[in-house]
Amino acid sequence: MKPADIRAKVLEVLLGIAPEVEVGELLAGQPLREQVDLDSMDWLNVIVGLHQRFGVEIPEADYARLATLDQIVAYLAARVR
Repeated sequence: MKPADIRAKVLEVLLGIAPEVEVGELLAGQPLREQVDLDSMDWLNVIVGLHQRFGVEIPEADYARLATLDQIVAYLAARVR
């Protein structure tokens, strides 16, 4: 799967949790939780949504590696078949 396709699906997951997000204003290299103002429960829902959407196990130990949109896309790109 191409990174652009992964990014689009990640944004769909994010919009499912926080529909008020303006995806055009997101900075790919900046912490996503801060930009979107997600609390810990919303963030967990994003992680679960990514797991469901991509079928990729995301261990809790890896959550810190998923801080930015770029990091999420790279993480998933390395694991999606």
